[in-house]
Amino acid sequence: MATGQNTEGDANPRQPALDRTLADFDPVKKPKRNKFAFACATLASMTSVLLGYDIGVMSGANIYIQDDLKISDLQVALLVGTLNLYSLVGSAAAGRTSDRIGRRYTIVMAGAIFFLGSILMGFATNYAFLMVGRFVAGVGVGYALMIAPVYTAEVSPASSRGFLTSFPEVFINAGILLGYVSNYAFSKLPTNLGWRFMLGIGAIPSVFLALVVLGMPESPRWLVMQGRLGEARKVLDKTSDSKEESQQRLSEIKEAAGIPQDCNDDIVHVQKQSHGEGVWKELLIYPTPSVRHILICGIGIHFFQQASGIDAVVLYSPRIFEKAGITSSNDKLLATVAVGFTKTVFILVATFLLDRIGRRPLLLSSVGGMVLSLATLGFGLTMIDHSDEKLPWAVALSIAMVLAYVSFFSIGMGPITWVYSSEIFPLKLRAQGTSMGVAVNRVTSGVISTTFILLYKAITIGGSFFLFAGVAAVAWLFFYACLPETRGRTLEDMEVLFGSFFKWRSALKDEQRKEVSGENGGQIQMGTKAQE
Repeated sequence: MATGQNTEGDANPRQPALDRTLADFDPVKKPKRNKFAFACATLASMTSVLLGYDIGVMSGANIYIQDDLKISDLQVALLVGTLNLYSLVGSAAAGRTSDRIGRRYTIVMAGAIFFLGSILMGFATNYAFLMVGRFVAGVGVGYALMIAPVYTAEVSPASSRGFLTSFPEVFINAGILLGYVSNYAFSKLPTNLGWRFMLGIGAIPSVFLALVVLGMPESPRWLVMQGRLGEARKVLDKTSDSKEESQQRLSEIKEAAGIPQDCNDDIVHVQKQSHGEGVWKELLIYPTPSVRHILICGIGIHFFQQASGIDAVVLYSPRIFEKAGITSSNDKLLATVAVGFTKTVFILVATFLLDRIGRRPLLLSSVGGMVLSLATLGFGLTMIDHSDEKLPWAVALSIAMVLAYVSFFSIGMGPITWVYSSEIFPLKLRAQGTSMGVAVNRVTSGVISTTFILLYKAITIGGSFFLFAGVAAVAWLFFYACLPETRGRTLEDMEVLFGSFFKWRSALKDEQRKEVSGENGGQIQMGTKAQE
């Protein structure tokens, strides 16, 4: 970390104090947010609206689908939960697809597949037809979920990567809110039309997204891996905070891709990658200690994000509110809109805190709050279950705790999962590593959302939230022990943080001591090292 003055651009950094102007003593100004990188991250992350909309809209649509098609609770659970399992097909294919055709065209493909799925669901005439549309939409969601955070992380400068890489989670929440609003808006239509409009209207944003993404540049890291250094240099110049940072990022990407530093032609020959075969071996069969630690952290954070019950709350919030004592369909949908609004507001707050506070403090505070709110929600719902008369205080407590839970989730656990997992994998392993994290995320979400109705019937609804509170407590211990802070580091500089598992703090201190001892003979690099 540099102190007081920037020596990089001065011809004589040791000039006498009398020769200096007042400007030399001014504190170093923080670079302004890069507007071009901001626009790219926004457009790429908007694909996450597709997943959010589907989650939000299905929470209300499933009530009307059950009435119209006369399906059982088990069929409802399969309809709601299997999209997450279907998305595995998309997320598994997205890693290899994005390495072959590029990050940008993979985003276009995600929008096109989701469009087809939405149309099929909107025109479904029976349960089987609806499930086919659900499968197609799920594949599109899987593509979008994997590629949006990868593209955003690769295009963002280190100074605002946390802010920009949290955008997918912002748009998931915006999509959930839109889905809830769609439920409320179309609930007045006849039952056989209402749910079809709710599901079919999702085709509109997917067309818009597929078109606007074509105006974005390709990921500079993908361009370097293809040997297209000239194009990568132009993108980096536009998305970096300074010319020096652009050159530094290009140098680090070239090193990671195995391109000699003295090779500066616009087009260079790069040994063709095997598009995944060697990568999977390096990731799973013969991983280095660093890669093994990264893989455990990347998969662990995705698992705990979903195992702590967020999709159960979001997908089944009308049923939870019904158990809490709200009987009117209109009131249940309005309360659900309040959940979506709360999630969206707090995720926006989180985007501004990620690069200021850091990943670890925000994550640990968030999960601690989730444990408390889940346990209190379990208590409130248990009291309602065991009482023969209505308990207004328990109803109010349960509603407040649902809102508190989604708030704590959205301010840390929600966005940091996507930020952290997209930035820790080395360049060569990033697409496949991130797709593995997304696969675990979707499997866990699918299991939770498919079995939640059966779970709360078996152990009561209060008991199910006590269970989620226990899982969140284990998550807090895992994050505290295993996840190092990554704020401020370049993507190519991440690997040094990992490899020592529980001893990462002492390893980081040793590295910092070496850097301090080498500073007198070397140039100080500004703003690229994380503080613990």
